[in-house]
Amino acid sequence: MMGAADKAELGFEEEDDMAAGTPPPARKMQSLDFEHIGSLAAVAESLSPRSKWRMTLRSIRIVIFQAKINVLLPFGPLAITLHYLSGNHQGWVFLFSLVGITPLAERLGYATEQLACYTGPTIGGLLNATFGNATEMIISIYALKNGMIRVVQQSLLGSILSNMLLVLGCAFFAGGLAHPNRDQVFNKASAVVNSGLLLMAVLGLMFPAVLHFTHSEAHYGKSEVSLSRFSSCIMLVAYASYLFFQLKSQRSLYSPIGEEEESTEDEEDEKEIAQGEAISWLFVLTIWISILSGYLVDAIQGASESLNMPLAFISVILLPIVGNAAEHASAIMFAMKNKLDITLGVAIGSSTQISMFVIPFCVVIGWMMGEEMDLNFQLFETATLFITVLVVAFMLQEGTSNYFKGFMLILCYLIVAASFFVHVDPKSSDNK
Repeated sequence: MMGAADKAELGFEEEDDMAAGTPPPARKMQSLDFEHIGSLAAVAESLSPRSKWRMTLRSIRIVIFQAKINVLLPFGPLAITLHYLSGNHQGWVFLFSLVGITPLAERLGYATEQLACYTGPTIGGLLNATFGNATEMIISIYALKNGMIRVVQQSLLGSILSNMLLVLGCAFFAGGLAHPNRDQVFNKASAVVNSGLLLMAVLGLMFPAVLHFTHSEAHYGKSEVSLSRFSSCIMLVAYASYLFFQLKSQRSLYSPIGEEEESTEDEEDEKEIAQGEAISWLFVLTIWISILSGYLVDAIQGASESLNMPLAFISVILLPIVGNAAEHASAIMFAMKNKLDITLGVAIGSSTQISMFVIPFCVVIGWMMGEEMDLNFQLFETATLFITVLVVAFMLQEGTSNYFKGFMLILCYLIVAASFFVHVDPKSSDNK
C-alpha cells in the first residue's frame, strides 16, 4: 500500500481528489499564482518610466500649480532680470525678490510638513526646527557673508516679533471669529515652557548689550563677542535638550489637548506626495530661495535709499513677512479648525526656534567665517523683545484664547512697526 505522501509524490493525489469530486489543490495554487503575478505586474508598472513620469507630473501639479500663492513665482526671475539691467533698479529688485521668495517660503513649509508625515514626531520636530526657518537662515548667511551683521540681527529679531505678535495675533483673531461663543483652549504646560525658553533667549541677548553700554568689559570690544559665543553654545545645548524633553522624554505631558480622539486617517489624508518627492522639493526650493536671497541682500541698502525707508524698518518688518509666510497661513488655518496647540507650535514654537537655535547658530557660523557676529542687539531692540515676550507670556498664562486677545496682539505689532519706522541705528554701530 502507498501512503498519502507517496501518492502525492507520484501525482496520484489529484486523481483521488477528482474521484472524490473535489477540485485539485493545484488549481487553487494556480489561481493564487495568477494573483501573485498580477500584483507583481502592478509593482512593475509602478516602477516603469511611464509611471514615474506620471508621478513626477502629479507632484509638480500639487506643489506648483495647486497653490494659489504661486502666481507670485514669476516675480523671482523678474527680479534677477532687473538686477542685470542698466540703471538704478535696486528698490524694484528688492521688492520683486521679496515677493518672489514669499511663495517659495510657503511651499518649503508645505514640503517639510509632507516629509514630517513619513518620519514620525521626533524627526518631524527636528525637520521643522531646521527647515521651518530655512528662509531666515539662508538670508542671514548671505548677509553674514556680506558683513551685514546688523541686518542679520534685526531680521531675526523681526521674525521673532512677527511670529509672537502678528502671526499669533491674526491666528487668535481668526480663530475667535470662527468660534465666537466660547474661548478656545490649548495646552498651557507647553506654552509655559516656550515662554521660559524665550525669556532665556532675552537673558542671552541682554547681558552682551548691558556689558557694552555700561563700558564694563574686561577687554573692550572682545569680551562681548566672547560672551556671545559662549552663550550661543549654551543656548544651542538648551534647545537640543528642549527637543528631547518635549518630543521624547515628556511627550505625553505636552501632547495637544484631545490628541487621543484624533485618528490616524487625518495623517494619511495629509500625505499628498511621496517621501522621495518631498525630499527632492526641499532640495529644489532651498536652492531657489538661496539664489533669490543673494539678490535680495545685495539690494537692501540701495532699496533703503531709493524707497526712502529706514534700514531698520526693512530688516525688522519687511524681511520677516517673507520668512513667516508659511507660518502665517498655517497658524490661521489651524486656529480656525480649533487646533490651537498646533497654532502655538507654529507661532510660538517658531519664535523659540529662532531665538534659541537660529540666532546662536548664526553666531557660530559667523565665528567660522571670521565675522564678529554677537548677541549685542542694541538696547532698543533688546528692550522691544523683552517687553514683547512679557506681553505674550501674560496672554498665554490662562491657556485660553479669543478674538480680543488676538486683536490686542495685532495692535501691539503695529506699535512696534511704527517704532522701527522712526528708529535709526546709532552711528557707532554702523560697522557692526
